[in-house]
Amino acid sequence: MCGIVGYIGNRDAYPVLIKGLKRLEYRGYDSAGVALLNSRTQIFKKQGKVSDLEDYVGGKEPKSNIGIGHTRWATHGEPNDVNAHPHHSEKGLFTIIHNGIIENYAVLKKSLMEHGMHFYSETDTEVLANLIEYIYTSQDVSVDMAVGLALQKVEGAFGLVVLTAEDPDLMIAARRSSPLVIGLGNNEYFIASDATPIVEYTDRVIYLNNDDVALIRRDDLVLKNLNSDATRVNIKTLDLGISEIEKQGYDHFMLKEIFEQPRTINDTFRGRVLPDTNEIRLGGLHTVKEQLINAKRIVIIACGTSWHAGLVGEYLLEDMARIPVEVEYASEFRYRNPLIGPDDVVLAISQSGETADTLAAIHLAREAGALVLGICNVAGSSISRETQAGVHTHAGTEIGVASTKAFTAQVTVLTMMAMMIGREKGFFTEKRFSELLTELNDIPAKIEKILEQNDEFKRIAEIYKDASNALYLGRGVSFPVALEGALKLKEISYIHAEGYPAAEMKHGPIALIDEKMPVIFIATRDSSYEKIVSNIQEVKARNGAVIAIVTSGDTIIRDMVDHVIEIPETDSSLLSLPSVVPLQLIAYHIAVMRGCDVDQPRNLAKSVTVE
Repeated sequence: MCGIVGYIGNRDAYPVLIKGLKRLEYRGYDSAGVALLNSRTQIFKKQGKVSDLEDYVGGKEPKSNIGIGHTRWATHGEPNDVNAHPHHSEKGLFTIIHNGIIENYAVLKKSLMEHGMHFYSETDTEVLANLIEYIYTSQDVSVDMAVGLALQKVEGAFGLVVLTAEDPDLMIAARRSSPLVIGLGNNEYFIASDATPIVEYTDRVIYLNNDDVALIRRDDLVLKNLNSDATRVNIKTLDLGISEIEKQGYDHFMLKEIFEQPRTINDTFRGRVLPDTNEIRLGGLHTVKEQLINAKRIVIIACGTSWHAGLVGEYLLEDMARIPVEVEYASEFRYRNPLIGPDDVVLAISQSGETADTLAAIHLAREAGALVLGICNVAGSSISRETQAGVHTHAGTEIGVASTKAFTAQVTVLTMMAMMIGREKGFFTEKRFSELLTELNDIPAKIEKILEQNDEFKRIAEIYKDASNALYLGRGVSFPVALEGALKLKEISYIHAEGYPAAEMKHGPIALIDEKMPVIFIATRDSSYEKIVSNIQEVKARNGAVIAIVTSGDTIIRDMVDHVIEIPETDSSLLSLPSVVPLQLIAYHIAVMRGCDVDQPRNLAKSVTVE
């Protein structure tokens, strides 16, 4: 959640900070602020977006070569100017920006107030700033020692950067369960929540580990832990281009990312799907392949859209690999004393690789002795480092808060895993495996054909943009697609929408259907086609408006529904990949027509790094 950016070097810091905040705004956009340090610290902060902060600063643009910035997604305290970051300590000795949650902030605050300290905001971050100052002034320790001692008293998660007028050439960064990356330049350093603000300046980065503390000067960086023991500096090279974080002519990042899916799916299976030799190679799973094949059970843990991808994976892995699969919300898994053991494989799925609940579930599973694997879109992320093996999706940076290309990349990886395991276990004939490889290889081209229908999706959106509710229905592997379609609509257009298995419609949701409610069916030709046709007739008998996604050339459903969207004929195991694309685009166009902020929907942030 929230976005952090920091700079120390020879450049003018303010433009670097503002540009960085704009690139991080998808992580939080309730308020924004910057702090610049010269002989004294100047702080500018404002409720609203980064553009509101720019307007507020106006001609007062401060000059400095060291500074920090923050864009907020509120946890403690409502969004306003006072609660915006940066926060300074009572005497102004320390200025801090912070992501995460200090769980014991109330206890710490009470203790500090008993020592005469005053507070002006509702945030846990101000508590931390005052705690650092109190330790510094009362214990006669160095600045970095005061920060380390304060963090040892903290319970919870933090990614933070500290400036101090006591040492104006020093910037301190630290993390626990909230990501921070440091970019290495020529006598300059960049700090951020993720690599997007750094990529145009350098491709050399350090990803901080839990309880790392970085002491950063213009010409020096020292990395240690909270006990002041030196730790190894591990420099990585970024695989990220500046074009990935720009709109490139599209009106919104979400639209760009929807249209990128033919490429990102192809990138995800390139070098892994090998039709010429009739095989799949997933190098990231090479060392654990035998354990995976012999697993007694696979437990998939994820949140949000990644959970929907996991549900698709459940169908695929059970069908192709014949391994029992359970799909768990990571937030529930970690709190219900799950039965996990050494014979289990736990598969964590996350776009960002920083989802707090998923990380906590990973730790629980590892402690129980399970093999823990990851499917993640961000190399160097916490999940990619804390799982024992895994597969990197190659969706590229996803800026839009509503996940689109990450979903199809995750499903692509799950498909490859299921096929690989199933073949190793002897559940495929060579002919069937070859056919499915060819089908998977053809998916990008099929999605290209679907994207060509964008004007039709826009026309349908115009008809239903004022709906108050919507129902999405599918069977088999299309049920998770229905869930994902409903999530896309509600999170960006604020229309209430629900996804259901089509057969469950008669067990409650059918009571809601009338002429005002659009019902979206994923009704492609597969083994449950006749059942779906019956479900459509049941809705039409109650005057429901039906939008049906059908296989190209279908004439039966066309004659009984209000709108038909055709997708190319696809093997039933792979239907989730093309069928989700029309749902993404219809949700996008409805949201735009309703005047919603598509890339930054209200109350949401891209990466949920706090509970």
